Parts: sequence; C-alpha cells; structure tokens
Amino acid sequence: MNEQLIRDTFEKNQGIFRLTPVFIPRRFSKAGKRLRLHPHDYYALGTARGSIKERWFSSVIAPMNGPLAPPDEGMSYVSYGKTVAERFLLKDAVDFLGAEIIGKPLMDKYGTWPMYSKFFDYEEPLFHHLHLKFEDAARVGKIGKPEAYYYPPQYNNYPGTNPSTYFGFSPEVTKEEVKARLAAYESGDNRITELSRAFRIELGTGWYTPPGVVHAPGSYLTYEPQWNSDVNSVYENIVSSEIYPYDFLVENCPQDKQRDLDYVISLMDWEKNIDPDYREHFFRPPVLESEIEGIYRQNWIVYDTGYIGAQELTVFPGQTATIKNPGAYGLVVTQGTGTIGGYRCHSAGMLRYGQLSQDEYFVGIQAAKDGVRITNDSEFEPLVMLKHFAPDQLRENL
Repeated sequence: MNEQLIRDTFEKNQGIFRLTPVFIPRRFSKAGKRLRLHPHDYYALGTARGSIKERWFSSVIAPMNGPLAPPDEGMSYVSYGKTVAERFLLKDAVDFLGAEIIGKPLMDKYGTWPMYSKFFDYEEPLFHHLHLKFEDAARVGKIGKPEAYYYPPQYNNYPGTNPSTYFGFSPEVTKEEVKARLAAYESGDNRITELSRAFRIELGTGWYTPPGVVHAPGSYLTYEPQWNSDVNSVYENIVSSEIYPYDFLVENCPQDKQRDLDYVISLMDWEKNIDPDYREHFFRPPVLESEIEGIYRQNWIVYDTGYIGAQELTVFPGQTATIKNPGAYGLVVTQGTGTIGGYRCHSAGMLRYGQLSQDEYFVGIQAAKDGVRITNDSEFEPLVMLKHFAPDQLRENL
C-alpha cells in the first residue's frame, strides 16, 4: 500500500476517486451482452471462466468465483492517471483513510465500506436461490446478504428471454412440498418454480429482497446494491436446460448439514417467502427525494431495507446542480456527459476489457456533505447517474 499516493490522490481531487471498470465472469448461464463491453471481450478471461455477466461497483470484496479467480477479482481500483497501471485498491484507500473517507459511524461499526453494487446481465433468468440470513452465514464464517434491484432503462435495450422474477412461494405452499422438490435435486428436474410466483419486471422500478427469500431474477440487466457478501443456496437444479450440481444447494452449509434437507429449508425466512402481500411489502417504485424544476431531479430507487440505499440523479441538459449527501457513496453514470467535481464524466459507449472509463466514481463523506457540483454540458441529453450507499444515509433514517 502506497499511503502517500492514496493521500495525494484523495486531496488532489477533493475527496472524490475515479474508479476503473470491474467485469466479472460467471461459469453459469448466458451473458445478456448489455454491459457495453466490446463483443469480442465477453470471454476475455478464457472459456474456463465462463462469459462476463457482471460489472461490480465500489467493491472492497472478492466474489465466490471458483479456484481460477485471482484474489483481487471483483475488487474496485482507484485510477490516478491515464494508464491502467496507475491504480490502487479502493480497499487500501478505505483501510488507510478510514473515517476520513467513509465516516466514523461506518468505520466503527463495520471496519470497512460494508456494501457494493453491480450490474448483473443474464440473457436467461437465474436459478431459484436464496442468500443466507446473517445467523446462518455466520455458521460458515460468512455474513448475510440483503440486496435490492433496480432496472435502468438506459441499459435495457432488449428484455432477454423471460423478463419476470420469481419471489418466494405461493401462500398455500407448505414446507413439505418444498422439501419434496429439494429431495429430487439429483434425480431429475425439480421444477421448483411451479411452487413460486412471478412478477413481470417494470423498467424504472425495483424490489428489495431480504436474506432468506428464494428468488429467480428475470432476464433484464439489473442494478443491484447489496451487502458485502456472496453467499447462495440454489434451490433450482435445472434452468434453461443447464444442470446445476447438488453442491450449488449446500456449498454454504456446515459439512455435517449438507444432506440434511430440514437444515437447508431452515435457511429460508419462511413467513416472508409465503407473504400474501409480497408485492406491497417489497416492490420499490421510485420516490422523489428532491428536485429543482428544469435543473435536476433525484429519486430514491432503493429504500426501506435497513442496510442499503440508492438514488437516481438526473441533471437536465445544460444545467448545473450541487448535490449534497450525508455520507459517502459510489456512483455510475448511465446516460449523458458532463463533469462531476473536477472530473469529466460520460456514460460508457463500448468498453474493452481492461480499459479505463469516465463513468464510475466514489465520493468521500466530506465531499458528499459539502456538495458535489455536477454539470450536464449536453444541449439535449440528460445526465443520469445511479448512486449507492450504506446504512448511514438510508431514507428511513433521515
């Protein structure tokens, strides 16, 4: 860690870092190819790693991505120059600057930046799966994973094969029925989504998915703020003719519980899974946070989660707005061009793997509190960005 370099970069840019794009391959499913990555680069890391299906933002953790993944995969780097080599880890900056960049409450409680966000981009729906509750994750030395979804229109030029997301189970379904489907995991297609219920995805809206809720995300590209965790239990064994091994169901269970289906079922938050008013409780349409007519509009797009939050900021053509937030945040520009603080910014057109960009930033706490000056220098196109942040500035706490 070069502490002087971190300090110099932080101070030179008034507490705002430009981040480099972080693309992630996954060994399952098919790429949706809406990440604005060059068509030749979806297998940039080789066919053994699978195609690139995700882009991670403001990340200080690595994914559970198999033995071929390098130790820094998924981790954000700060760019301080014009070449790819001029960089340092965002994690190193947070470790060194501590409360100065993320604030004392977050540093004292979590010891790091506790969340990240991503675009996940699959042509076909994902498997029916859950993320572990905190107490269950702790049994295997990990942490739980609440997450939220938002469907940005700018990145969804086509809907994929099935733009509907399954959540939980129909209210009349019993645990015994679910257990019977899990018992069939290695003998044939368990068709577990027959017990579930699907909601068609509406662009410009989102959902909150608590830990312990089984879900099968639909085939739109999704912006997903989430906790610093990557722990799954996959309940569906065959999806679009792709077979998932039993390990996917139990890889985050204690060794002595991996053949105990009662334990696997206990990973669910059962009452939330069969909630008859699931949409009422967990659907998240945008909610206005603030606006000045003709200048800017900022909406809450992730809220009422207890862990993570996000906003969508639109600055209208030719306008400038100074936007204040009470805490640090990461952001990605999804449309338009202009400036953020002292940086030029513009949404990605087409990126090569390993190329720098001007669409992703991390704003430290003091810069956020003082207000970031954002200018849209287009005559016609709005400047739109998605901002993700931690529990110190949730809508329900402000």
